[in-house]
Amino acid sequence: SSRTTSLLSQLEKINLDSVLGEANNARYVTSKILHLVQSQEKTRKEMTSKGSTGIEVILSTLEVKPFNLCGYGQIAHFHFITGLHFSGGRRASVLVTKGGTQILLQLLLTASKDTPPNEDLMVLLHTLLAKIGPKDKKIGVKARINGAINISLNLVKQNLQNHRLILPCLQVLRVYSSNYVNAVSLGKNGVVELLFKIVGPFTKTSTSLMKVALDTLTALLKSKTNARRAVERGYMQLLLRIYVDWHRHDSRHRYMLIRKGVLQCIKSVTNIKLGRKAFIDANGMKILYNTSQECLAVRTLDPLVNTSSLIMRKCFPKNRLPLPTIKSAFHFQLPVIPASGPVAQLYNLPPDVDDVVDESDDNDDAETELEIETENDDDKDQHFKNDDIETDINKLKPRQELGRPTEDLKMYKRFFPELSETFQECVLVSKEPKPFVPDANLNGPIVVPTAGEE
Repeated sequence: SSRTTSLLSQLEKINLDSVLGEANNARYVTSKILHLVQSQEKTRKEMTSKGSTGIEVILSTLEVKPFNLCGYGQIAHFHFITGLHFSGGRRASVLVTKGGTQILLQLLLTASKDTPPNEDLMVLLHTLLAKIGPKDKKIGVKARINGAINISLNLVKQNLQNHRLILPCLQVLRVYSSNYVNAVSLGKNGVVELLFKIVGPFTKTSTSLMKVALDTLTALLKSKTNARRAVERGYMQLLLRIYVDWHRHDSRHRYMLIRKGVLQCIKSVTNIKLGRKAFIDANGMKILYNTSQECLAVRTLDPLVNTSSLIMRKCFPKNRLPLPTIKSAFHFQLPVIPASGPVAQLYNLPPDVDDVVDESDDNDDAETELEIETENDDDKDQHFKNDDIETDINKLKPRQELGRPTEDLKMYKRFFPELSETFQECVLVSKEPKPFVPDANLNGPIVVPTAGEE
């Protein structure tokens, strides 16, 4: 009955017609809907309400009309602008549940075949994917299967100076990097080195691009393979220099998020033993300690102090108690220490030696295989029911066991006879009234009640 419903019905009829001449009518209808969406919040709520087919019509238009995408740019522009209005919170989830992620990835693959690709369309596609991506847990797997990861990566490599284009591309790569297999694959393709070209010294220009690049780099460095690659290329020293540079120039503390992003990158690298060693060799302990002392007076910089403290605690050498060295403020004397043994060997170690076994620098190829197997198992679970799950409620209830055996409780039998006796031999008392028998010992007249008297 509403104007929006009428326009959506017209657009749905146009989708069923494969004639290219219908493009003009489609442009007219979509421009009307676009005006309503941009001007009225009621229209946006109506299109995402339960029972509404607005999102289905929009997605079907993108799906059934992939031909001449650049020439059809006005309609595509409308749909993506509409999607941007719907991309917040629950509205983004609506697009995901309707299959919007798969359609957008397919459109990205189709648009990338044009030479050169339409920049406006690429910006809109990546912007929408970055907004709805966090709502789709399987977007990393879908992008890898469709080959969309390489498309975004090539756009970044070929347009390093085009900040308008690479900003949404980096946002999408950040979403893709949440998948462990994608993070390892991107690292092998040189994304870590590419991001360090963007993350540079202090500059007030392109701070938004710097923040997104640091977030993407943090997600990539959570992979042990990428963290080792960063250490081997000397990027730990570079990260510390970048952090000190921003700390010195950001006197008004306007770019605290960028400084925190650099610390998050350092924190990700120090998750492995090789990264912690590189941090200590680069004098990182002294650098973070001094910068933290200067940040204590400003309460808004508490996140920087907390993150720096976590990094320093993680990288400080770990030793077992008791510590007979100068590193300990207390001394614990053992009663007997064998001349040869593990305790004597620990006591004879130099003060700066980390005597705690660190297994965090193991090869993570097995972890990659485990991640792939987990994804395959998740895909299988969508089609097959797990028979190993117990569904009987009686079996799931915990069994209550007595605190002591039954034989020990027999000593209390005489206190509770009602629990052991059956009372089957008891005589039942009749409810009929007994005849009155006078008692000879009673003095005085005897009065016999007549019938009807109480």
